[in-house]
Amino acid sequence: MRYKFILLVFIVFWAVMITRLYHVSIKSNFYYEGLAKENIERKQFIKPVRGEISDKNGHLLAMNQIGFSLSIAPHLKSKSKELEVVIDKLIETFPDLNKTVMLKVYKKHNSPYNHKYIKVVDFIHYSSMMGAYPKLSLEDNLKIEAETKRYYPYGKYAAHIVGYTGRSNKKENKKDAVVDEVGKVGKSGLERYYNKVLQGELGYEVSKVTATNKAIDVLEKELPKDNKNIKLNLDIELQQMIYERFGDHTGVAIVMKTNGELLSAVSYPSYDPNLFVGGISSKAWKALQLDLAHPFTNKFIHGTYPPGSAIKMGMALAFSKALPNILDSSEHCSGHITLGSSKHKFRCWSRWGHGTVGLRRAIRESCDVYFYNKSLKVGIDAMAKNLHNFGLGVKTGVDLPREYAGVMPDKAWKMKRFKQPWYKGETVISAIGQGYDLVTPLQVARYTGMIATSNLAVPRVAKMIDTKSVEPELKHISFDAYYLEEIRKGMYDVCNIRGGTAFRTMSKLPIIVAGKTGTSQVTSIPQSTKVRLKESQLAYFHRSHAWITTYAPYDNPKYIVTVLVEHGGHGGSTAGPIAADIYKWLFKHGYFEEEGIPSKRTDNNSSQ
Repeated sequence: MRYKFILLVFIVFWAVMITRLYHVSIKSNFYYEGLAKENIERKQFIKPVRGEISDKNGHLLAMNQIGFSLSIAPHLKSKSKELEVVIDKLIETFPDLNKTVMLKVYKKHNSPYNHKYIKVVDFIHYSSMMGAYPKLSLEDNLKIEAETKRYYPYGKYAAHIVGYTGRSNKKENKKDAVVDEVGKVGKSGLERYYNKVLQGELGYEVSKVTATNKAIDVLEKELPKDNKNIKLNLDIELQQMIYERFGDHTGVAIVMKTNGELLSAVSYPSYDPNLFVGGISSKAWKALQLDLAHPFTNKFIHGTYPPGSAIKMGMALAFSKALPNILDSSEHCSGHITLGSSKHKFRCWSRWGHGTVGLRRAIRESCDVYFYNKSLKVGIDAMAKNLHNFGLGVKTGVDLPREYAGVMPDKAWKMKRFKQPWYKGETVISAIGQGYDLVTPLQVARYTGMIATSNLAVPRVAKMIDTKSVEPELKHISFDAYYLEEIRKGMYDVCNIRGGTAFRTMSKLPIIVAGKTGTSQVTSIPQSTKVRLKESQLAYFHRSHAWITTYAPYDNPKYIVTVLVEHGGHGGSTAGPIAADIYKWLFKHGYFEEEGIPSKRTDNNSSQ
């Protein structure tokens, strides 16, 4: 046993010795060889110029301002006042600079192992530097380098689409070598989604240096791959008009071509992205966070709302997919329904009811009872499955980051979310876009395009990415032609026939529009309430959201216009006028060709 122990000690001893020998003679050799090479060669990265973003007409939405950064040579000793002399000269030239901050930055990055100049000033504008450059360039311990700073000329008008850049953090630096070198990264919007494209690729220069780190020869050089620009489908002039049109309201407006190209997407109110480029102050950030209108939230992809009656066209098509002949029969509306022996009334918006109602009239007059009755025959699971296929409650795939999916509930969803079974009453209210139903405005615009063309398009903000065109993505969905045509006629009636919920605002436009209004409640109405209060009589945050979603021209759909006014009351009276003004602008600016202009307005057949 003693011999085995001695043998084990012997083996362990020599294993340690061999490992140490390997580390000293071989592994350390690579390390010291690298250090030696660094003493005779210096590799400096050349930062790429970030690509610009422009709208469809060439207006710059994100650009680069030209300026300079200031860096101080390493290894300066504060005791010998070398560092103080350099920094005092900078303060004398640029009085707005902060001496304490510059000293702190320098001391943080200064070490015997660092041979790179230490950047103490990120950006000085070109105009400010020109007069000072001759004097500062003579300073041996100071390096002046060309620098760019992101600038957004249209500020708040396109902030939720374009986004902004900001200083990168350690996590972002670790993931991307370009970000690590540049120190800036896209934080939101297109700046974030297309950051890899916009930032370009690093170049480099390998120089032979002396013991004092002075370059004496260039051994190798590769220029950066930069100026990778992005052109958008967005029309910034349309975007500005819509933004200003919202006035005292808050909400969303989307203008999209039927192939998915986004001409405008306004989330109102907004914020100035230029505040974030150099680092936003805590005061300004707190003001954004505390604003009850949520200007920092991108409401067309991050805002989820009950769709209300705007869902009814899709709901009718979902019924048809589940039970092919279900839309053949009419429903009788007496103003409410009850379930089983319950006395709870599921009410129609019309207190007196609509009488006998067919599909087209159910769309035109937005009869709730029609959809209540049909939903009970189909069931929530079939409804949810088909609505998902129509683009509701799922991400649209738009080229913007962190899109929300919303909710189109079914039995499994409720059990997973609340650990509770599904009830028939929940099916009924889901059928009219209430209850657990939550969608984004962009989903509603996308699905409206599907109703207009039978194609579900992927929304796209970018038109060209680094000279490459972005092709439309369309998914064709087949429907029973008769039912789909009846639904479209119902949408025509909404905007063009007396009794339609958007007739007053949409019937006098220079092109024929089809659409659907919606009023989505944010608070429940007690059963004891016999006569509802008017929306204007309710407290602001208790008022319903107002929807209108439309397409035009009716006979040859080209454009989708969807408007949501938060706590706006009724879709026809609040969201409708905004949509109408958008169509007037589009017509005035040549978006509709002559063949899309009707010679006269007709009743387009009678409706039931």
